[in-house]
Amino acid sequence: MSLEEARALLQEIPHWEIVDDGQAIRRIFTFSDHYEVMAFVNAIAWISHRENHHPVLTVGYSRCEVVYTTHAVEGLTENDFICAAKVDALLE
Repeated sequence: MSLEEARALLQEIPHWEIVDDGQAIRRIFTFSDHYEVMAFVNAIAWISHRENHHPVLTVGYSRCEVVYTTHAVEGLTENDFICAAKVDALLE
């Protein structure tokens, strides 16, 4: 996927950003406590299992960084954006 295509799809998930020279998308979520973070991580695990597409998660006490990339193509695919939108939907 070209950087221009990625930027166009990013309009659908406005809280995310393109990182790693266009190779990934990232969003940092913040919560009030660790219990909420872990519930969120478990919900992402369910999405990941259903989609067979797994993000990199960095988890702290009150935050979770979610990074999507498609390792098979060493960059972004439409599936990264679909999964990111599903993660966003968890908090709507």
